Amino acid sequence: MKFPTPLYVILDSAAARGRELPALLEAVLAGGCRVVQLREKTVPMAELYPLARRLRERCRQAAALFIVNDRADLALALEADGLHVGQDDLPAAAARRLLRPGMILGVSTHDEPQARQALEDGADYIAVGSMFPTGTKAGFQLVGPDLLRELRPAIPVPLVAIGGITEANVGEVVAAGADAAAVISAVCGAPDPGQATARFLEAIHGRHRAPDGR
Repeated sequence: MKFPTPLYVILDSAAARGRELPALLEAVLAGGCRVVQLREKTVPMAELYPLARRLRERCRQAAALFIVNDRADLALALEADGLHVGQDDLPAAAARRLLRPGMILGVSTHDEPQARQALEDGADYIAVGSMFPTGTKAGFQLVGPDLLRELRPAIPVPLVAIGGITEANVGEVVAAGADAAAVISAVCGAPDPGQATARFLEAIHGRHRAPDGR
């Protein structure tokens, strides 16, 4: 697979400083991002489903990928573009069996064995982190861009860098081999999420000029 944009924004109300997620999504789309994940760990499903359906429809209108974090049931019910799982979630191999043909599976990893296992389990992209210190996830494992450099020659699917990425350091992960950078607080918690999204994309495109023009 290939991401439509090299920026992957994770929508999380805990990082949104009181903003409603539909308004946050509008800002992210206006800024040019076309890969979005919904990450909500505590909202009851009765509330989450209608919200997620609204976000899914808006992404469909904007030709943006809509990925659901953790909840395979929600991803399937919404006909989302894909599902993302972590090391403590539903095992990737089990998730792959549940997903419909064509649905994207992303897997979070923190070392080379996990990345190789994710590939074997059918991951369409592999997230690698944490790149830098982050306050979004408690107990994060700091692996740094060096792990991206190690994985790049061995992993044929896209690598997504995550964890503590800012406009100032995003160039480091791109240079290390990331196909996309995933961000939460740096966009969701920014004073102007739309402008932050646009600046991230400018920073990525300015640093990374691949032969195919990305």
